[in-house]
Amino acid sequence: MEGDLQSKNGARRMSLEATTQIVAIDVHAHYGTYHRDGNSDLTNGFVSGSAAEGVRRAKAVNVGTTIASPLLALLPRGKADTCQGNRDAAEVVSETHGLLQWVVINPLQPDSYQQAAEMLQSPKCVGIKLHPEEHVYPITEHGDALFDFAAQHDAVVLVHSGDPYSWPADFIPFANRHSNITLLLAHLGNGGGATGDPELQVRAIQQSKHKNVIVDTSSARSLAPGLLEWAVREVGADRILFGTDTPLYHTAMQHARIVHADIDDEAKRLILRGNAERVWSPELFEGNSTC
Repeated sequence: MEGDLQSKNGARRMSLEATTQIVAIDVHAHYGTYHRDGNSDLTNGFVSGSAAEGVRRAKAVNVGTTIASPLLALLPRGKADTCQGNRDAAEVVSETHGLLQWVVINPLQPDSYQQAAEMLQSPKCVGIKLHPEEHVYPITEHGDALFDFAAQHDAVVLVHSGDPYSWPADFIPFANRHSNITLLLAHLGNGGGATGDPELQVRAIQQSKHKNVIVDTSSARSLAPGLLEWAVREVGADRILFGTDTPLYHTAMQHARIVHADIDDEAKRLILRGNAERVWSPELFEGNSTC
């Protein structure tokens, strides 16, 4: 019995060591000053952070590439200057090794469409970010134009999901209509707050016709014991990508959840890196890595 236990512990240590050697890719991050009306400066400050700080935290746990959107393009809720945030991001990304950009589109600020069309020509701008909650619009009312635009650019689209303007199931008709896009649902397990339904993203993936819908692990809910493991069983590790939502959550904490998950080493490799390489290309990340 003691020998069996030592053997299992040794195998687990080897697995952990192997997983921590994977140069991970964080597909969902932010940088900048968090501004939530009603929050104290202290509270907002805890979830703010520069791009350089985000890359430093990522590198500390062997996350080589971070794909970020600027908080300036998303906040304050309903009042963000999306185009200015995108311009700032393009400059910051050009100066920050290990950082790539999501360009944010806000359909209530139509100029952001043309700006996105131009920015998507840059190799450092890898897709479109949508946030119906912060920009205050129902995706059911604006999704046709947004996803028609995305399809014209063969884009990867990262969407906030799990709240009233952005229920995961509401995105599926657009993904089913446009097989050439990749829809990345943010926030595995987010179902409208801490007591909401944790199944929403997984069930939405199961409704997709073209296997072009995937999910990231960025949320507090995804840290819940058993949730990631359940999601892997339901949809497969090849539909789940590593994301942190930094600076709202600490990169090391989110990374550790994958490293210590009760899933096999190949599943961890896919989540931490392999799936992102499939969605984009290995060359993109080899040329933009700090590790």
